[in-house]
Amino acid sequence: MAKKGLRRELGLLQTTMMGIGGAVSAGVFVTLGYASTLAGTALIITMVLCGIINLFTMLSYAELGAALPTAGGEYTYSKVSFGGFFSFATGWFEWISNIFYSAFSAVGFAYLISYVFPSINVPLTALITIIAFTALNIKGVKETGLTQTALVLILLVILGAFIAIGLWLQSNVPFQFETPEGFVGVLRASAFVFVVYLGGETIAVAQAEVKNPGKTIPRAIILTCLALIVIYTTIAFLVFKWVTPENLTGKASPLAYVAEQFLGPAGIGIITIAGIIAALTSVNTSTMAHSRVAYALARDGYFPKWLFTIHGRFRTPHFAVVIGSVLAAALAAVGIVNFVVYATDFGFMIGFIFVNLSLMKLRRDKPSLVRPFKSPLYPLTPILGIATSLLLLFLLEPSAIFAGVELFLFGLVAYYIRMVGYNRVYLAAGGINLGLSAFSALLAVLIASNSLPITLPTNVLWLVLSLAAVVTVTYLVAGILCIKRTVEE
Repeated sequence: MAKKGLRRELGLLQTTMMGIGGAVSAGVFVTLGYASTLAGTALIITMVLCGIINLFTMLSYAELGAALPTAGGEYTYSKVSFGGFFSFATGWFEWISNIFYSAFSAVGFAYLISYVFPSINVPLTALITIIAFTALNIKGVKETGLTQTALVLILLVILGAFIAIGLWLQSNVPFQFETPEGFVGVLRASAFVFVVYLGGETIAVAQAEVKNPGKTIPRAIILTCLALIVIYTTIAFLVFKWVTPENLTGKASPLAYVAEQFLGPAGIGIITIAGIIAALTSVNTSTMAHSRVAYALARDGYFPKWLFTIHGRFRTPHFAVVIGSVLAAALAAVGIVNFVVYATDFGFMIGFIFVNLSLMKLRRDKPSLVRPFKSPLYPLTPILGIATSLLLLFLLEPSAIFAGVELFLFGLVAYYIRMVGYNRVYLAAGGINLGLSAFSALLAVLIASNSLPITLPTNVLWLVLSLAAVVTVTYLVAGILCIKRTVEE
């Protein structure tokens, strides 16, 4: 009998390319300008610091992913460790963050395209991009993995050539190691650019489709972390070999500006192509990530059960892919770029904290759990992962915190609805609707009988009474339908 679950089709190369491709997004091509105003040439230290901070938590991902290689990533770890609302909140933030990241990557891709073709419609291009990768993710993880591997390898070749040529050629710009805001500036820049390191998380979400997960997942995560440190640190060094931090201020594409210094107009085209590829790989990985989280949440009853459905031919959670992509497309269409970035940062940092806490609890409660890989220097690494994630949260813009609180409240409502049951929700909604209907009718009667100290012109009075009648009937019908559905079920 054929297995009904997800297929394990991703090898070490594909899994590692998924991690690198999920991290090297359009963000690294556009964030260096503002980051350099905060850290100056010490942005080189920022990149190393972010890599180390990322590695602390990625070691926890590696251990948990090897021990619990089922769909859901952070949500699965939290579910096994804590259960209840804690696990749901982890999955909720993970799902939302990847949807936002998908939207951001699609919009970033569209803006990079518009750099070459200014007349294109950015929202429409972003929508088409999301639709294309929705179809690809529905077709199958094997096709998704092959596409991802090909795109990331091309991207790495372009970036490698860019770095090699830039380092080989001589520059007249004297390098001076300095930072305008001291170490505080380095920390602020770290909170701003940390999003470019978010890649290993995608490996964890896809862990149910990885071959030999006990070995492949830890190796892929660690390889991804080390590769990102080398790539970003080298790029930061190259940037300041050719330009000063002041030169990058206000540049829409800092890397394209740097490439122009030693490659001329051709450099702009090369870096733009690399940025486009990076954006596409991020759309691909984030689409896969949000669908697998929704699949896991539906499996456990937090989301509607039909999201747990697997496509009969492609063996992918096609409904989960579509629902998340619809939400990502809506965000991309309205162009709320800042909100998307802030929510992504906040959600992933919360996820990092939950993962480290899950590792510590499982080490204490389930010491006999088979662990093909163990995080070194335990418990120092997860403690440092929690502390540094909290530090980065504290350094985020206030709007990021506000967005995160809003997301938490939405999640709280969703969890409450699931816990109390839909019948009780319908019953409560029915009672509220009937109460609003009765209140509207009473208010209309009081106004019509002049029982209230309100004097209205005749035409306004008729308008108010007509509106009250519509509201009364609407809420009455809604209340009856809600109660009727409760009784029938």
